Amino acid sequence: MPLELRMKTGLFTGSFDPFTIGHQSIVARVLPLFDKIVIGVGVNERKKYMYSAEVRVKEIAELYADNPKVEVRAFNDLAVDFAHREGAWFFVKGVRSVKDFEYEREQADINRMMGGIETLLVFAEPQHASVSSSLVRELIHFGKNAEMFLPKRKNKK
Repeated sequence: MPLELRMKTGLFTGSFDPFTIGHQSIVARVLPLFDKIVIGVGVNERKKYMYSAEVRVKEIAELYADNPKVEVRAFNDLAVDFAHREGAWFFVKGVRSVKDFEYEREQADINRMMGGIETLLVFAEPQHASVSSSLVRELIHFGKNAEMFLPKRKNKK
């Protein structure tokens, strides 16, 4: 089936440990471009996480519970293989800096060569350019309030 006739699915992958307002901004800005966005929560046995995959998936899914265009799933293999299973033809990647750009460009080349998957690089909004999951984890570790960097939860009073 020609690409033009397929559902256009964007795959936004990351560890999302935790999912930040920067991630939320990327999803909001690319949502109009796709029929569906799958947020792929990566699980790598060589990595140590602050939050379990189940918690990360649950919190992100709750954030988008009212949006039928957004699905959230965990995966533990290569992102390109996950993309094929999901029927995604586009990766969505956020870029905050030149360092991010270089890394994502290299990944985009490999994903295109290995699986024919294109990558859409989306630049962070200026107010989110310094926000990262590692920054949030560091703040939490030292007992600081990191709420300003996290999406507002619907079930919080």
